[in-house]
Amino acid sequence: MENNKKEIKRQKGKIKSLFQKIGTALKKKWLVNGTKTILLVVILIGIYIGVNILLENVVLPEIDCTQNKIYSLSQETKDKVGKIDKDIHITLINYSHVKSIINFAERYVELNKHIKIEKVDNLSARPDIMQTYSLNATDSLIIIKSGENEKTLSDNDLYTYDYSTYQQIDITEEAITNAIMDITTGKKSKVYFMNNHTMYDIQYFGSIKQAIEKEANEVQTLDILANGGIPEDCDCLIISTLKEDITEQERDKIISYIKNGGELLLMCGPNIHKVDLSNFQKILDEYGITIEEGVIFEGNSANMVSGYPDFIIEKTQSTSLTQKLNMTMSLCLIDAGKITFNEEKLEELGVEHEILVNTTENAYVRTNLNQTSPNRTTQDGEEESCTIAAIATKTVEEGKQSKLVIYGNELFAMDMQVQINGYTMSTVNLYNNKDLILNSVAYLNEKENAITIRKNYENVNYTVTEQQNNIIMTIIFTLPIVIMIMGIIIWQVRRRKR
Repeated sequence: MENNKKEIKRQKGKIKSLFQKIGTALKKKWLVNGTKTILLVVILIGIYIGVNILLENVVLPEIDCTQNKIYSLSQETKDKVGKIDKDIHITLINYSHVKSIINFAERYVELNKHIKIEKVDNLSARPDIMQTYSLNATDSLIIIKSGENEKTLSDNDLYTYDYSTYQQIDITEEAITNAIMDITTGKKSKVYFMNNHTMYDIQYFGSIKQAIEKEANEVQTLDILANGGIPEDCDCLIISTLKEDITEQERDKIISYIKNGGELLLMCGPNIHKVDLSNFQKILDEYGITIEEGVIFEGNSANMVSGYPDFIIEKTQSTSLTQKLNMTMSLCLIDAGKITFNEEKLEELGVEHEILVNTTENAYVRTNLNQTSPNRTTQDGEEESCTIAAIATKTVEEGKQSKLVIYGNELFAMDMQVQINGYTMSTVNLYNNKDLILNSVAYLNEKENAITIRKNYENVNYTVTEQQNNIIMTIIFTLPIVIMIMGIIIWQVRRRKR
């Protein structure tokens, strides 16, 4: 019996010793693995902090995935600003919370070494700025300065609003680029709109007037008789469709302007009211041009807007105006007139011409506008390709030329509202209409760097429905919680199986 007790005691001792060894081994293993785990966590935290510091100090190349590249500098800006050799100082006041503005400003610095930026976030410490610009401590302002010239931009200058589509449009890049061009351009070109005798006053061209001014031009209206002639500083004279003829004195003043190398932009439609325009025709005769009576209708459905045959969509051809772009643009003319050149007289007149836009061969001219049929009738002209935009260069004397750009109507450049597929928009914003007018002015003013296809700044602010919002909230909050619960359940199941 005594021996059995001793054996049992000895066995218990072995078991106890075994558990002690196992416990010691486990402690040592946990200690080793625990140390490794802590070390790994520390390394990961260090990498995380290091990457964040790196990203804060490194300027990564811009990657803009939006269709119109609204968050990148456009080629237009790169062409204009990249070549400026004047020092430019941009001061950003209270914009540290608006990363998009900061990012845009920094891209200008990358584009041109002459551009520097300064960020002022504590305006109270700069009483000089507050006093000079009458600012409160919380006001925001962008000051762009070059030498003695400067331009200021407020928040209102960085956005516009389309009341037809109820969209807010970001025009930050356009505003900054135009401000830079405005203060660095030595001499602004003078553009005059003839405002008497015309069918529509300049107020109908408000958008295009503003756009021309933003490209470092001064725009004024002109009454030739009241002014006593065309000003000597006129770099471009714009004449739109006439409701009555100009006077002989005005005719002679314009012809004198042409013979002195003056530049003309004509947006003149057909004479649908059949008024006597013999004096104005003398102006066209200087370039061997005639605008025929009647409105052009397009017979090809692919070249008209939403089934309206008088809303003609055509692509530009390669000319001295468009060849720099190395691409075509689309023009939408409305109720256009057919432009013809007197080929037999062009050499005698010293005129060379280029076709900017032609219609398809399915187009025809309608003179009876009481005819409402959308298709060609026996009263309409024959189907043929018609010129609706052209360029003419007249040599007035050796080394001096007068350039003309002519479009077969003015409605395409106006703020006239039209309904297309349920949407309301201005005709000037159809296709590349605005680009073509601005490029025409730049071409006539010999500003080749301003001839471009401009960025579309329209940005639709999308508002989700209640159902879509619930789905998004579910994905953001509910899904992670479900994943965590599933993880805990799986861990518990595996733990019990051990």
